[in-house]
Amino acid sequence: MTPPLITLEEHFFSSAVPECLKPKYSEQLKHIDGVYDKAVDLGALRLRDMDAGGVALQVISHVPGLSDHPVACHAANDQLAGVIKAKDQRRSRFAGFAVAPMGHPVQATAELRRAITELGFVGALVDNHHNGKFFDGPEYEPFWAAAEELDVPIYLHPTWASEDMAPHYQGNFTQGAAMGMASSGLGWHTETALHVLRLFASGLFDRHPKLKIIIGHMGETIPFMLERIQVLSRRWGDFQRDFKTVYDENIWITTSGVWSLNPLRCILANTKLDHILYSVDYPFQKNEIGLEWIHDLEKSGLVSKEELDAIAHGNAEKLLRVQVPKL
Repeated sequence: MTPPLITLEEHFFSSAVPECLKPKYSEQLKHIDGVYDKAVDLGALRLRDMDAGGVALQVISHVPGLSDHPVACHAANDQLAGVIKAKDQRRSRFAGFAVAPMGHPVQATAELRRAITELGFVGALVDNHHNGKFFDGPEYEPFWAAAEELDVPIYLHPTWASEDMAPHYQGNFTQGAAMGMASSGLGWHTETALHVLRLFASGLFDRHPKLKIIIGHMGETIPFMLERIQVLSRRWGDFQRDFKTVYDENIWITTSGVWSLNPLRCILANTKLDHILYSVDYPFQKNEIGLEWIHDLEKSGLVSKEELDAIAHGNAEKLLRVQVPKL
């Protein structure tokens, strides 16, 4: 019997998005049929798609792009919180990750605290960089300290290449190919992996040993390179814990949007099973495709029933302190 599923990288598009950003979102969303309608829906359509994919609980977060807009982040979090607290089945089937204005570290920290302590969110999902700036600098120390103190995970989610980064993806090929390589084709994933390495190299995990970081898409290339990173990162400084220890203790990965068992074979060989979480990347991916992947995993013999249950929902329940609802 297929276990109930909890998904963590599942997005919505808020009515609070500034008008100046809407053309950018429209350009991105138009390429996937029906995705806009699904992104703006926080009700019947979303629940129908969850049912179709066997998703019992969806942890919802905003699509990337609000890191420079504190007011919009505040409003988007309020909108999502209002839906989660609705007196219908959404109360038991939705949870929230906050969006934070990472381009404004002081306000990002304040919004994280508000979202957890006042809105009841279970963590935050933030853009992987702000205009090419990663979050290993001292100005972000209070943000990471707050996440550790609040005991909630921060999900580092890929975002569009900055103006400084974009030229690296241009070449003797179409603009569509350049955009694809800069985003979901590869760039999103390697830049998120780079961010994790920067955080490690900055000593962040020594200063905040209980910090919890989630990365998606089967670990954003890190599991495949893990042993090499472990060897070479010894040259980067004198750390209290090496990279593999930090990976084991501070990093969780999700399966979002990668529908092959081959990456999972690598992950099962070098990643603690209780740090592997199922996710879909809705509405950019279909819950039904994820369910097919779960069925493939179930039949593959790669994991036991207990291990499948852990990946499907148990690990998320433990990390986020949520529960699969009784449907």
